[in-house]
Amino acid sequence: MSTASLAAPSALAPAPRRAARRVLPGFNLTLGYTLLYLGLIVLIPLSALVFKTLSMSWADFWAAVTAPRVLASYRLTFGASFLAALVNVVAGLLVAWVLVRYEFPGKKIADALVDLPFALPTAVAGIALTAILAGNGWLGQYLEPLGIELAFKPAGIVIALIFIGLPFVVRTVQPVLEDTEKELEEAAACLGATRWQTFWRVIFPAIAPALLTGFAMAFARAVGEYGSVIFIAGNMPMVSEITPLIIIGKLEQYDYAGATAVASVMLVISFILLLIINGLQAWQRRRTGGV
Repeated sequence: MSTASLAAPSALAPAPRRAARRVLPGFNLTLGYTLLYLGLIVLIPLSALVFKTLSMSWADFWAAVTAPRVLASYRLTFGASFLAALVNVVAGLLVAWVLVRYEFPGKKIADALVDLPFALPTAVAGIALTAILAGNGWLGQYLEPLGIELAFKPAGIVIALIFIGLPFVVRTVQPVLEDTEKELEEAAACLGATRWQTFWRVIFPAIAPALLTGFAMAFARAVGEYGSVIFIAGNMPMVSEITPLIIIGKLEQYDYAGATAVASVMLVISFILLLIINGLQAWQRRRTGGV
């Protein structure tokens, strides 16, 4: 056997691959940083909340979280947040649709105004809404003679929560609408589908996960909102008093155990609702063939 034939296999062997260079460090380092960051920012504060609550006896805990005034605040907080998130799903979809599908003068200004609730301090938003909707306000002075009272009522709380939650839906749905293929809509129209059928069977399945995500974000933001609501709510016990105000009141009275008990209930309910919404999102993605 010749020397050339012995060297052939080694000559045909693939060259060793060089490890690809990445901008970020390796998986172990980034995972460790992620867990450390989440632990410091999220887990430790929540753990402190739970441990403070566990220092109470069950009777004291139950009495703190089931007081009539606290139960009324639960109903108002979660009910108003849910209603505001539902309104924002519809309104946010319409706003995102107009911004994506149409060209009109001042479009960039309208697009920038969507982010105004992000930049505006929540207290300023609450004062502005109160000045507009109060009985002597720009709009309230015309509505109150008709028997429509918005400020210092639960309706005013819903309006404030709609204001601060709208950008979450718009900014979640907008990029999905931009990525949808208009050819599918044109094909549906060519096959004789009506506009409603095209929306319901072609567009809606593509944007449904984004709508659910926007709903979840708007709902979560509304549940914890304080600054914009506190001015327009009126803060009447059993009528227009939100749960964050209950927690602040207990802290001002140095009732730290009672405040953490109510906050723990808010945390558990919010976490369960978000788990349900995330489950709906996963189901929707599987049903529509997404990843």
